[in-house]
Amino acid sequence: MEESIMEEIEIPCYFLCPISMQLMKDPVTVSTGITYDRSSIEKWLFTCKNTTCPVTKQTLTPATEYFTPNHTLRRLIQSWCTLNAHDRIPTPKPAVGRSQILKLLEQAKNSPESHQMVCLHRLKSIAGRNEISSRTHLQAAGAVEFLTSVLTKSDAVSRDEALSVLNQIELSDSELKKLSSESSYCGFMTSLMKVMETGNDESRAQAITLLKSVFDVADPENLIGSKPELFKQITRILKDKISPQATKSALKLLVELCPWGRNRIKAAEGGAVAALVEMLLEVSERRVCELVLTILDQLCGCAEGRAELLRHAAGVAVVSKKILRVSRVASERGVRILCSISKHSSGNAKVVGEMMEVGVVTKLCLVVQVERSGKMKERAKEILRNHSRVWKDSSCIPPHLLSSYPSPS
Repeated sequence: MEESIMEEIEIPCYFLCPISMQLMKDPVTVSTGITYDRSSIEKWLFTCKNTTCPVTKQTLTPATEYFTPNHTLRRLIQSWCTLNAHDRIPTPKPAVGRSQILKLLEQAKNSPESHQMVCLHRLKSIAGRNEISSRTHLQAAGAVEFLTSVLTKSDAVSRDEALSVLNQIELSDSELKKLSSESSYCGFMTSLMKVMETGNDESRAQAITLLKSVFDVADPENLIGSKPELFKQITRILKDKISPQATKSALKLLVELCPWGRNRIKAAEGGAVAALVEMLLEVSERRVCELVLTILDQLCGCAEGRAELLRHAAGVAVVSKKILRVSRVASERGVRILCSISKHSSGNAKVVGEMMEVGVVTKLCLVVQVERSGKMKERAKEILRNHSRVWKDSSCIPPHLLSSYPSPS
């Protein structure tokens, strides 16, 4: 009833933001004299990277310190809401400007370590305000450099707090790129590895999330030069099941790292294959299955990865099981994995026999039957042809699928 009443009430046009055309909650006036809702003009300037006033097209200084809160208009809007039974708009907190953050950082740098935690809490409060301007000012004022120094030099408690703030800031690509530069990369990586090894679950989750963001923009040299210890720590996070977000970050990081240099071997030797197989046995979520099978496909591109998959009692069986059950992407990855195993095990009667016993042959025949065309069907046919002498007359293949078995070439 109240909603229908509100639909009949016309909001005065000067209460509407020119960008969103919604009732303004925190009106601010820019240098051109036009008033906007703070969240809308911040998004226009900082997220969309515009430099002009949306209405007048005149150039604006890209800093919210030059936004003037329009208190008079806000009070008028609040009064109007009260008179018209509209949800009252709360009075917004004062915006935090770059000069305030610079002063805070200066105090933190010149204060003893005992006072540093107070500054970190204040920075965390600013970063947690969910304002684009606050996060932008933090980065522009040098907060990232300060937080990185805390991360690399301070005690575990301060380190965890600094890591939390870094994740809240949502670093820009340019800031992430700085973290992967030669001057700070080694110390930064060492600190994150320490957190992943000894930190609590929350800190470890934050470390892997930040690490994934850094590697998203890192140069190939950083990816190729990844240390074996990194893969061991990523594997530990997968095994410990810290959180769904941490698991996905770890999986995406492996997808990013494994194609480069000897990283497949490092991951295989770090125990990644066994951890991934165990995960595949337990999860049913489509995206997680696709990521796991993508990584296993990459790892089976090296002898060490294939050996680890075959060493696991459920390795081949669970890969086969996921084919045609999760998604097309998962099925394609699964068939690729079986193709890699098949090519390099043609003379291994034990492996060929295991593939028949765990239902691989039946699943491949089913792929050939249901797929009209494409690489997945051709790979399935190739595997079946390569082992036709052993598999074709096997009683393991259901009679209705025998007709799908391809003739030897």
